[in-house]
Amino acid sequence: MANEEMKQKVVDELKKKSASKTKFYFNDLAKIMDEKPRAAKKIVNEMVSEGLLSFWSSGSTTMYTLPGIGKQAGAEGEGGQKEE
Repeated sequence: MANEEMKQKVVDELKKKSASKTKFYFNDLAKIMDEKPRAAKKIVNEMVSEGLLSFWSSGSTTMYTLPGIGKQAGAEGEGGQKEE
């Protein structure tokens, strides 16, 4: 599967699951892509640099999320809300 198709598959799956879960571990993304970790990491990093995914860190754990989705989005000024 080409990288672009893989990226679209990840975005579609995350949108489907976003009603119940907004943050995903790297292993969740690798499982969606059905790729080995090294290949999946390369694709995930491309998606972050293109703005399709964003990092979220608790300080000890890094997770991935769709930009503008989830509770954290409003607190960080994402999701179409204006800060004044």
